[in-house]
Amino acid sequence: MPEVQALQKHPCPECGGDTAWNPAKQALVCPYCGTVVPGQPSAESGAVVEHDLARALREVGDEARGWKADKLSVKCQSCHAISVLDRDRAAQRCDFCGSPSIQPYEETRDPIRPESLLAFKITETAVRDSIRRWYGTRWFAPNRLKKVALTDTLKGVYLPYWTFDAQVFAQWTAESGYHYYVTETYRDSKGNTQTRQVQKTRWVPSSGQLEHFFDDTLVPGSVGVESSLLRGIEPFPTKELAPYDPGYIRGWVVERYQVDLGRAANTSREMMDEELRALCGRQVPGDTYRNLQVQAQYSNRTFKHVLLPVWLLTYTFGRKVFQVLINGYTGTIAGRRPYSWIKITLAVLAGLAAAIGIIVLLANR
Repeated sequence: MPEVQALQKHPCPECGGDTAWNPAKQALVCPYCGTVVPGQPSAESGAVVEHDLARALREVGDEARGWKADKLSVKCQSCHAISVLDRDRAAQRCDFCGSPSIQPYEETRDPIRPESLLAFKITETAVRDSIRRWYGTRWFAPNRLKKVALTDTLKGVYLPYWTFDAQVFAQWTAESGYHYYVTETYRDSKGNTQTRQVQKTRWVPSSGQLEHFFDDTLVPGSVGVESSLLRGIEPFPTKELAPYDPGYIRGWVVERYQVDLGRAANTSREMMDEELRALCGRQVPGDTYRNLQVQAQYSNRTFKHVLLPVWLLTYTFGRKVFQVLINGYTGTIAGRRPYSWIKITLAVLAGLAAAIGIIVLLANR
């Protein structure tokens, strides 16, 4: 395995300390003297590059691997997330689940290096305010939840993602259904003759074709966060991606992907197939359809490995661990929280009492 290159330094012009990305300043800031360095980290490449998927699946060279930084990897024995940290940072607990069961992780081969990222834009202060408002709207949360300093465990992490592009040409066939109505005669429960309109469907064959370009279909490579919560804070504005530079991740936790390129490519194809089927379905004429068959030809499939910013709150309430995620660029929030069964029971009883009261009121009229 090749040696990881030393971190590209961004020294402070005042004290010489290593600067780090500050989302509030949107610049490199010295954590020692507070000096702000104008401009953004200077990446090696000025463009975000798409890579040929078929070629990469055959082999990714060593030149595309590694962090270009002196990093330490640790693996959680509880949630299995692999965190990539600055080597001078001591890891006490897992940043994703809070477990103290973490061990050094030795790479058998350097991971594919991200070549672009979205830098943090939402500040920690804004995130804490957002979380407090979010908790305040959770009606059935235990009262004790609001008294616990939950936001003390707030952490900013860069999560691994794959993006996929593809051009697709599809041909489809289906049976189009056209509704029409007929009048039927029937007898009601009293034996009287009645009429009613009954919907019928006439089926005819139909076919068509379409072309579509899939742009930046996102597939997360994370195992440290709940996938449903992660989908809840998407989308990320991938058009704003910046070329990767180690300066952006200095001082931040980075999760190493555990969904590899091949598995992610298969997932993206499944996602594209599902969306393509929906697009074809919208082309089918008529009021409804059945037996939709889609034949698709994919071409020009490309990918990127990117890092996306997420603020992560992990807390334990009772015996359960809960996560709250905040999109570090847009501020969108999604999370889990405990329920107070006392509040739920009281709400149900109140509802039953109200229903009984209405029934009694109507009966006395």
